[in-house]
Amino acid sequence: MMRTVNRLLLALIGLVLFCAGGVAMAQGQGWAVPSWWPYSSSHDVVLSRANRLRWRNEDWWWPVVIAALAVILVLALWWLLAQLRRARLSEVVINTPDGDGATLHGKALEKVLESEAEAQDGVAGARVRLTGDRTAPVVRIRLLLEPHAPPADTLNHFSSEVLDNAHRSAGLVALPAEARLRVTKHHAQQVT
Repeated sequence: MMRTVNRLLLALIGLVLFCAGGVAMAQGQGWAVPSWWPYSSSHDVVLSRANRLRWRNEDWWWPVVIAALAVILVLALWWLLAQLRRARLSEVVINTPDGDGATLHGKALEKVLESEAEAQDGVAGARVRLTGDRTAPVVRIRLLLEPHAPPADTLNHFSSEVLDNAHRSAGLVALPAEARLRVTKHHAQQVT
């Protein structure tokens, strides 16, 4: 629900800004603009000299304007960062034999997957994040491999054993995963 509202608000704000920018550009080029547009000449300004000087003697005016603009800027940056952040799954709904279902903390499942992945031979570290829906989680894992670890074998072992154990124990229909592999930095060995 929030994702839909968020996208609708972004689309609405983007459309308003796009239309206003298009009309301002058309007016600046001397093209015909709608009759309701407040600036009909290329010499019109947003704030006239009289409007700028009207509040000059009021001590509260400019601090309030600057504070309001700062709040708008902070809210816009917060909204932008919220778009870039991937939602972390806080809980996973698991199936139980009695059909009632139960919830499992997402952090607990992440820690179990990390510890089992790090127990594999050749894995120096693992970072797991659960995303997706409560009933259909998606595993995103970053594996840090030792120089001697074959990536294909490590990935096959992780998917066939670690993911399969989590899939079966949680009773999930599917547990898709996205893995990113990286090798630890190491120096070349000298052969004598």
